[in-house]
Amino acid sequence: MGARNLYSFNNMLSGYAKLGMIKPARKLFDQMPERDVVSWNTMVIAYAHSGFFKEALRFYKELRNLCIGYNEFSFAGISTVCVKLRELQLTRQAHGQVFVSGFLSNLVISSSVVDRYVKCGMMGEARKLFDEMKVRDVIAWTTLVSGYAQWGDMESANDLFDRMPEKNPVSWTALISGYARNSMGNKALELFTRMMLCRVRPDQFTFSSCLCACASVASLTHMDPVLWNTRISALAQHGHGGEAVKMFDDMVKQGVKPDRTTFVVIVNACSHSGLVQEGLRYLECISSDHGIIPDQQHYACLIDLLGRAGCFNQLMNHLEKMPCKPDSWVWNALLGVSRIHGNIELGRKAAEQLIELEPQSSAAYVLLSSIYGAFDKWELVEKVRHLMNKRQVRKDVALSWIELENKMHAFTVSDSLHPLKVAIYSVLDQLAGQMDEDASLFEFERRS
Repeated sequence: MGARNLYSFNNMLSGYAKLGMIKPARKLFDQMPERDVVSWNTMVIAYAHSGFFKEALRFYKELRNLCIGYNEFSFAGISTVCVKLRELQLTRQAHGQVFVSGFLSNLVISSSVVDRYVKCGMMGEARKLFDEMKVRDVIAWTTLVSGYAQWGDMESANDLFDRMPEKNPVSWTALISGYARNSMGNKALELFTRMMLCRVRPDQFTFSSCLCACASVASLTHMDPVLWNTRISALAQHGHGGEAVKMFDDMVKQGVKPDRTTFVVIVNACSHSGLVQEGLRYLECISSDHGIIPDQQHYACLIDLLGRAGCFNQLMNHLEKMPCKPDSWVWNALLGVSRIHGNIELGRKAAEQLIELEPQSSAAYVLLSSIYGAFDKWELVEKVRHLMNKRQVRKDVALSWIELENKMHAFTVSDSLHPLKVAIYSVLDQLAGQMDEDASLFEFERRS
């Protein structure tokens, strides 16, 4: 069979598999005059995802006995089977085969093996493999944190969480839900408060865990501001700024004393709902009515509140009257609102201050570059990039992924290392030329 025909058959097979049409897929597979490793991988994955675990294992064993070889994707289906069945012996066998095949260096595969051990409750083996991984991404870290939390070892979960070089909302939620499940509601709500202070946006699963934590701690009539802060934050994150304000007022009426976090949460709620006057009112009474001295985070909320509303004169007036020197919280907030409104001069000033405070952090350079780019100031964009190169500031590389014939390809901007770069850039040149022709034709038709 020609490569083209085999490619077509595999595409049809993959289509059936992705639609969960196992019988047509199997019929097509049996009729194929020639099959390669992609064909077999597709069937293993199809059976595994559809719950036919015995068939998936049988096909996997047959593939291993053939002379056509196998690749890292050959372990994808068997990984699903291990996770679903939670059979430790099978997991260990698959781990051994991955090790012997030399695929443990693949981040996706090694992370999936860690996940298999976690699902089997073998946290010691999961941790051992995790510690041996030369490269670990946020998914690998989160998998282990979630595992410790799931099996009740909250001390290890918290310790690992604090060591994470990067956290995403899933990481935070994994630990919060762990505390909630293990009857440590106060810890869950304290961590949620910390999440809010770090300006990490929670999702529906975060709020679900927090509500469980609230139920395990006490009702809202108790004098704990953490419970109230959680409810106010939940309302704010779902766009109910007015209800968040009402919740704050109810809190005060019931005699609960707001803490520093309460004011960060309520002013953020006002900021994202356009309630400028209400937000200002809360910040004005923070000292006089509640005896709290505003800190950098409160001023950052004030900058965000006024900046989002476009009140830049008022913003600058407050910035100049700050009793303390602004830190990264304040300058980050100013840079963010400058980007929203395209205020290049203010954005430049904020970025310069941020870069002075944190010269090796890429965030300020990237945000300033995006502000310049939005207004076609490409010379200034190039200057920012040159400054980053000069100071050896490294931005995390953004990757694009595409799966073709069960093989994953990763691309970066201006990628010059991909083995198919010549063919890729040739196609891109053709596409760019076609787009230019289409644009010229459209303009001609529009004018005629």
